Amino acid sequence: MASKGRVKVGIIGSGFEADIHAESFRIMPDEAEVVACASPTKKHVEAFAKKYRIPSAFTDYREMLESPEIEMITVAAPNYLHAQMTIDCARAGKHVVCEKPLCITLEEADEMIDTCRKKGVLLMYAEELFFTPKYVKAKEMADQGAFGTLYMVKQSEKHFGPHEPWFWDVERSGGGVFMDMGCHGIAFCYWFLGRPAIKSVFCHMNTHVHGDKTKGEDDSICILEFENGAVGLVEDSWARRGGMEDRIEVYGSDGLTYADLHMGNALPTYSERGYGYAVEKAPSTMGWTYPVFEELYNYGFPQEMRHFARCVRGKEEPIATGEDGRVVQEALYAGYSSASSGRRGCSCRSGRLE
Repeated sequence: MASKGRVKVGIIGSGFEADIHAESFRIMPDEAEVVACASPTKKHVEAFAKKYRIPSAFTDYREMLESPEIEMITVAAPNYLHAQMTIDCARAGKHVVCEKPLCITLEEADEMIDTCRKKGVLLMYAEELFFTPKYVKAKEMADQGAFGTLYMVKQSEKHFGPHEPWFWDVERSGGGVFMDMGCHGIAFCYWFLGRPAIKSVFCHMNTHVHGDKTKGEDDSICILEFENGAVGLVEDSWARRGGMEDRIEVYGSDGLTYADLHMGNALPTYSERGYGYAVEKAPSTMGWTYPVFEELYNYGFPQEMRHFARCVRGKEEPIATGEDGRVVQEALYAGYSSASSGRRGCSCRSGRLE
């Protein structure tokens, strides 16, 4: 297996997320190059390969795994396939980038993590919100003390339905909008607050609009209580008309910030303390300010894939791991339990939900 030069990547999938992966590698080609792709429908994978000038296309991903050239696989397939594909990749000696949610069950998550560890390959969790420039900037300011003690973080993502039909089928997706997008908000709150243990999860969810299409929920609200006293609020909907909403809010004892990914290129920010690498020398950052982000990489996907490639080369340590994905998976199931019972869905000690 090659150890120098750009990381050779294979993509499993040819739909929406696979498009994002391929385009991200094309935008940032310095660390990695896509050399193969696999998808079960011949005309789809051939069209995908042609679109991104990928030299090899397969209808069976297991044949792609036989290539000694490929070092890293990105899994952009329906959720119910994540576990087996990841395990097969690990057994073939390939590093894995698995799309969210990590899998369908906690048993699958454990097997994925265990297999990758035993085979000596990285299992990286594709959560782009860890790389979204506005959110990275907000966390940078929070870590510098701009907002004092954080007491609530909120992430909201809403639109009128998923981007591919299989999401409506709970047998393939594992759930409704909470499984599809709530995983983003849970991961964001957990990461932004510094990965504290989750003490409890309380959820309300319902199907308001799309009952003819899915047995899953199309609207959800989730409250996460963390051991450090902070609260995470996660709002998701497939029932929102009028376009997409995608934003965060951060509240602390000394300030706040909020970011809307679809409204402008700045974070309206208020801080009593100011922020920056030398806060005492940055009085201009006190009060209301408008720090900006790089619009080209608004969602952070190219940065994410570049980071994972650098991890394969040992240049960086993974920011988002299979273990992070498992924490999210536990919280998701605690949320479903809460929504069905009307009670808090879990308690947590030592960083694990019980």
